Amino acid sequence: MASSPATNRRLQNVHPPNDFPGYRSTALRHPKEPLVVVPRTLSELTGPAFPYGRMRPTDNDLTRQHAGEPLGERTIVEGRVLDEDGRPIPNTLVEIWQANAAGRYAHKADRHRAPLDPNFSGAGRTVTDSEGRYRFLTIRPGAYPWTNHPNAWRPAHIHFSLFGTHFLSRLVTQMYFPADPLLPFDPIFNSIPDERARGRLISGFDLALTQPEWALAYRFDIVLRGSNATPMER
Repeated sequence: MASSPATNRRLQNVHPPNDFPGYRSTALRHPKEPLVVVPRTLSELTGPAFPYGRMRPTDNDLTRQHAGEPLGERTIVEGRVLDEDGRPIPNTLVEIWQANAAGRYAHKADRHRAPLDPNFSGAGRTVTDSEGRYRFLTIRPGAYPWTNHPNAWRPAHIHFSLFGTHFLSRLVTQMYFPADPLLPFDPIFNSIPDERARGRLISGFDLALTQPEWALAYRFDIVLRGSNATPMER
């Protein structure tokens, strides 16, 4: 069904533009010519075949992937993956990656002068259940500097990747924490034109999900389509 011009305008306000001057590297990361539509083959439409049976209990618990416990504030992140009508989307592979509590990624390209944590790799995965639910136990990531502009700091955030039924259905987004003072200064967060859409990237503290004497909890529902869609990286 074709969408109306008004609907297209709303959807354009949900997702960030390919080129956003405040986020300098977008000038180098988006195509300059019109996209060429390549016919989809069987491999794109039938893959990936994820080995769900090989999921380990520690895949969604980033605090138990090493011999010791990582440093930092234990954090539960839970939510649902939904369509535009609020219906759950089951059997979706949800992956996350993030910096450690000191604001450093376990990646050779990260040169931030903050300590690495030998007990924290910063990556996890899970599959949504029949109600579209997912759950992670992790460490709250720290803010970190980047060279986009003078005195630039990224707010605490967790990267999310969602895979549907085939390779062409991957979506990537970021989750932020409520009341972060760095959000008004972050060009990545503010590249989304609509204020309400930006708000859908901020998780909500959820006392009911909090595990007493163990971990605080945040709810982050992900809506894949429609005017209430969660903003995604193009």
